[in-house]
Amino acid sequence: MNDSFSFHPHRRRALCCGAAAIAGLFTSLAQAEASTPAMPWQAWPAQVADLLHQTFEGLDPVALWDVHTHLLGNGDSGSGCTIHPSMTEGWHPLERLRRAAIMQAAGVPGDALGNGGVDRAYVARLRTLAAGFPPGARWMLFAFDRALDDQARERPDWTTFHVPDAYAQQVAALTPERFGWVASIHPLRPDALDRLARALAGGALAIKWLPSAMSIDLRDRRLSTFYARLAASRTPLIVHCGEEKAVPGAGRNELGNPLLVRAPLQAGVRVIVAHCASLGQALDLDQRRPTSRPAFDLFTRLMDEPEWRDRLLGDASALFQVNRSAKVWRTVLQCADWHPRLLHGSDYPLPGVGPLYSTARLVHEGLLDANDVAPLERLRRHNPLLFDLALKRRVAWRGERLSPLVFDTRWHFESATIGIA
Repeated sequence: MNDSFSFHPHRRRALCCGAAAIAGLFTSLAQAEASTPAMPWQAWPAQVADLLHQTFEGLDPVALWDVHTHLLGNGDSGSGCTIHPSMTEGWHPLERLRRAAIMQAAGVPGDALGNGGVDRAYVARLRTLAAGFPPGARWMLFAFDRALDDQARERPDWTTFHVPDAYAQQVAALTPERFGWVASIHPLRPDALDRLARALAGGALAIKWLPSAMSIDLRDRRLSTFYARLAASRTPLIVHCGEEKAVPGAGRNELGNPLLVRAPLQAGVRVIVAHCASLGQALDLDQRRPTSRPAFDLFTRLMDEPEWRDRLLGDASALFQVNRSAKVWRTVLQCADWHPRLLHGSDYPLPGVGPLYSTARLVHEGLLDANDVAPLERLRRHNPLLFDLALKRRVAWRGERLSPLVFDTRWHFESATIGIA
């Protein structure tokens, strides 16, 4: 998940100094369109129906797995989900506003309190949106572990939100034809290997880490056994790289440096870099005197290193948000040799937060036909998941589009697909 947000104490000064700008952004987030019911294809106006047919042309819905879908909640159903207190406390108005915008984008009504209202409304809306897709399309629901410090102590003060593995597994099991699940296990936990074994036995499709928020140094030698288990089981590791603002957690942005993924790659792990590290800066650790460079440039370097071509991938979630540069957009569209290694993901629920996407800017930059704007915007109001997919299928640069291979994602999780119809 990747939008502007910060409550970490180390960033208080920056937050105060930029208060006016941040307040403006969050005011915009709060203006995200209220959720409207998902609509069957036959009910769409002709222009939108045509867009949908173009979107799915040449795609196999059974192979279409969204590899980056957030599962959120506050635990009111007994799920075990938690959110940081700052997101509900009256003296943190920006954090409360951000939470309200995210929940609104996820179709959770403001009065969904108690009796499992928030947890259940979030899942119900996701099911409704998924029903707008052809049979076979699936979403990989993310668990999210708590942050730990270097001494392996849990740090609730660093934990922006927590989604237990057991809850992600439970939600996926209720609708297995639509959902799979991704475990999240901090590798410094004393029982990390036991948790990993249970997750794989329970059908986890991958492991998800957000190093800067969870405080995971990918180079830590204590992770070697965990890496060995991932490599032996052919379990992909989804790692967020680049700047992270939505989930500050431990606030250790230096751990999101894309070059650090060489450690699991060298251990034989298949690594999926979330968002292709397309936001923020990182130190170029390959230099004798490291200087700051766009994190995306460092990811590009890794993608061009031949030794990782069988193990390094990127997910395409959030790539076309307004906070990405036109250079990112053009690079991913033009690098056809990347496309077999790029995986479709939505970063749901963020496609429902209107200000995070600007079809007008994409038109201005020459990546989107102006005639596509109206049907895309209509689609976004009713089904942001369909909008996200349709947008990725329509953007182009100098005649180059994302290959259908980007949306043929199931095969990347072959070892976990046995028994899936």
